[in-house]
Amino acid sequence: MERLGTGIGWRPEIADAVENMPGIDWVEAVAENVCPGHLPESLRRLRERGVTVVPHGVSLGLGGADRPDAGRLLALAERAEALGSPLVTEHIAFVRAGGPLTASARLEAGHLLPVPRTRDALDVLCENIRIAQDALPVPLAVENIAALIAWPGEEMTEGQFLYELADRTGVRLLIDVANLHTNHVNRGEDPAEALAELPLEAIAYVHVAGGFERDGVWHDSHAHPVPRPVLDILTELASRVSPPGVLLERDENFPEPAELEGELVAIREAVEKGGGARATGAWRAAAEPSSVSTEPARQRVGFAQTALLSALVAGTPAPEGFDRVRLGVQARALAGKRADVVAKVAPELPVILGAGYRAAFLAYAQGAPMTDGYRRDALDFAEHLLLGGELEGARVRRELREWWLERSGPAPRSRRPGVRLARATRRALLRR
Repeated sequence: MERLGTGIGWRPEIADAVENMPGIDWVEAVAENVCPGHLPESLRRLRERGVTVVPHGVSLGLGGADRPDAGRLLALAERAEALGSPLVTEHIAFVRAGGPLTASARLEAGHLLPVPRTRDALDVLCENIRIAQDALPVPLAVENIAALIAWPGEEMTEGQFLYELADRTGVRLLIDVANLHTNHVNRGEDPAEALAELPLEAIAYVHVAGGFERDGVWHDSHAHPVPRPVLDILTELASRVSPPGVLLERDENFPEPAELEGELVAIREAVEKGGGARATGAWRAAAEPSSVSTEPARQRVGFAQTALLSALVAGTPAPEGFDRVRLGVQARALAGKRADVVAKVAPELPVILGAGYRAAFLAYAQGAPMTDGYRRDALDFAEHLLLGGELEGARVRRELREWWLERSGPAPRSRRPGVRLARATRRALLRR
């Protein structure tokens, strides 16, 4: 595996700081936020300097019951080629459920949710990863995720699940030590035990990030400093294998560059403390794909994931065996993240609605699950407010109506008389 070194997650908000940061060997960019034909100038300059850029996907849903979407796979492949990347990464998670497989409405989580560590889920995940590997021009690595909730009736530990996944598919692993810490606090899982069970020679690189604890629950925020327990897990990992790369993730609440540089120093020291360079054998080739049909497993996994996601975003009863208190914590976290992302995708909405934006969105989210991504969600939220008659003040209603009309059509609004007449007609309908 290529040695990557020490890196940091590239985000537009810290692009200048990343370019000027000493000792950065590589960066990781969220794949969905990069347009292959219009790469940010900062990423272009980094590439010209020889800095490796790895696209990190968040929406493929490899752990979902459906096979990976061909369009999403093509988009990920295009980003890998545009960035000249040596590999691409995604998550062991599901992000949507429902649809034809379960004859139910399609639901979107807007977040990464854990797959059950069962034989059914493993069979489905292995086939999905093989499909992705065949569609991508470079190797794939998949990441363990943080979880607030645990599935009842799991058949394997995380380490066993990941080992068998790598053994059956040859996929590389992106190990997030912050997520191991999250699962230690939230699910009582021992990070050292998970590391002992992992196929260490399959590790492509390592993520390190911060979070916070509230009421006994650890939230993997990517918006706080890296805590000592996470660095200790990194040291434990480095005492077992020399990781090809280690990367600091920060997604919001960005500190001054000096603080980020200090965290990178702490990460390097944690790796060095672990003893670092240990030679390991090359990862063996994947076993031949099973000829057994996964369709029955897909349907069982699909029904289970749909029931869970519906409880989290649509208020249906909690599936049997789940901790209802933890489901409530997860549901509130999903709604809060949804409000935050909509505010980023449509920054005009918090400006128009002012201090009432968040409360209004959370009230809307309780009865309106997301079905088609955050941009559609922002439009649906605005339409809900306009049709509901709950807006206070003529100015707010006028500005929100103008915003919605500008963005709800397939193209920007035209100034031609005929189009303006149609626009006026739509306005009149909205007033009813």
